[in-house]
Amino acid sequence: MEKPAKPSVPDLPAYVREPLENQSPNRLEAIAEYAEDLAAWKRAKRDRELEQKRAEEEVGEGELEDLEERDVSTDPEDYETVPASGAYITTKETKPGYHYYYWQWRDGDSWENEYIAPVNPKR
Repeated sequence: MEKPAKPSVPDLPAYVREPLENQSPNRLEAIAEYAEDLAAWKRAKRDRELEQKRAEEEVGEGELEDLEERDVSTDPEDYETVPASGAYITTKETKPGYHYYYWQWRDGDSWENEYIAPVNPKR
């Protein structure tokens, strides 16, 4: 009978990986269950924080109507790099007194954005 092959080593730092290799199968199963629960909790926490950030930063209906009246699209599909879901329009002050509309969305652990138009265009 062949010996089972040791699993391939994941890309983990040694300070995490090495202590795991010294644990019993029962302890490793408990660790795995905890890790799954912890990951789910962190995902839910991140999602709540993203929703809160969006609620705080997303522009209102009046501003969206203003953009549409100026013939500025508020449809993410009209922008090449903006994802169809998860993106929202916000305002940014790039330097004092200069406010612009941007698409904003989460991409992994970082935020991405794309310029849309000035808040107060020169007419």
